[in-house]
Amino acid sequence: MSERSTVEAPDVVTRTRTEKKVKQPPLYKVLLHNDDYTTMEFVVHVLQSVFNHEEAEAMQIMLHVHRKGVGVAGVYAYEVAETKIEQVHALAREHEFPLRCGMEEA
Repeated sequence: MSERSTVEAPDVVTRTRTEKKVKQPPLYKVLLHNDDYTTMEFVVHVLQSVFNHEEAEAMQIMLHVHRKGVGVAGVYAYEVAETKIEQVHALAREHEFPLRCGMEEA
């Protein structure tokens, strides 16, 4: 067996690379607004189907919306929040409910 020797090239310059930090996009809260016509069951259904909440968590959010007038359904990047809002409005129209939601910066 022969021993390998390491040879360094004298004309090679090593430079430290600075890592570029990618700024995270701002997040937005998707808000559900209470109204006198949309049923509690439908709001729970929306929270489960559009926002992927478990039933117990969806119930808590729905009750918060019912008692306080508005509640956070989820926090997302702008485009995702916009899509979720469109899905809620389409589902509400389909079931003839006036459920409204919007967004604000988190």
